[in-house]
Amino acid sequence: MKKLFVFVIISSMLLACASETENKKKVEDVKTHSTSKQNRKPANLNISILLDLSDRIDTIKYNNPSMQFYRRDVGYLKSVAEAFEDEIKHKKSRQLDDKIQLYFDPEPLNPKINDLSNQLKFHVTRDNGTIDYINEISSTYEYFGLEIYKQALKDANHDNGSDTWGFFKNKVKDYCIDENYRNILVILTDGYIFYEDSNLNEDNLSSYITPKKIRQKKLNTSSWKKVMESNKHGFIPVGQDLSNLEILVLGVNPTKTNNNDYDYDVLKKYWSDWLYGMGLEENNFEFKMADLPANMDKVIKEFIKNK
Repeated sequence: MKKLFVFVIISSMLLACASETENKKKVEDVKTHSTSKQNRKPANLNISILLDLSDRIDTIKYNNPSMQFYRRDVGYLKSVAEAFEDEIKHKKSRQLDDKIQLYFDPEPLNPKINDLSNQLKFHVTRDNGTIDYINEISSTYEYFGLEIYKQALKDANHDNGSDTWGFFKNKVKDYCIDENYRNILVILTDGYIFYEDSNLNEDNLSSYITPKKIRQKKLNTSSWKKVMESNKHGFIPVGQDLSNLEILVLGVNPTKTNNNDYDYDVLKKYWSDWLYGMGLEENNFEFKMADLPANMDKVIKEFIKNK
């Protein structure tokens, strides 16, 4: 009987310990879940868009009957703005502190373009962040975006190119990266970089890349990667820290000739080597060919969707 009594006592103690351990685990699980939930708070968005208004949008030089490239750009702009809307609609009013804006480099000579671009700077806060105000952003981007391209097509200066390299060297950190924000830069470009006032060369590095340059460097064959890496071809570094930035390049449109079959691969390598060298993380960079806006809509929104 004594042994049975001892056994019962020990069993009761073990069950109590097990119950206490299980309860403790549940409390810890609740705490972990709560902490995880807190960590998933929507980040404040800071979306910048850089437009390449060079001759790539020319409807004669680069005519595309299915949809002109400037109209594709307008579709991309709308998708970016819609993604911005979708992300901030789900935030509590007191958490709203989100921005979206548009840039060019160089600034267009046409003053109307600069005036129109001012209509595309939105800073949504708890003071102005009504549903009606938020819902107007994408339609505003679609309307004024189209007007910007119409004005740009009238501007003969677009043949001078777009100073994307200079934008990264002199402006990207000040314009596109803010502390305590999720910073995203969307670039609408054909992938080539050229600006007539910024043609720098340092050994095999340069501030520009064009179809002609790719041929001159003998990067237009199946051995392009070996040639590029062994000769250290690429963009000149600009000494910026982009570790707090995500970049989506849209509208890449390599020249389609018999001598430029590998341009897309070369362009992607140029861009990725350059950006990774500035601290950009691999999973925060995408480089996408020009396609119809309906096909790119999901790609754009998945990239911007809060991770």
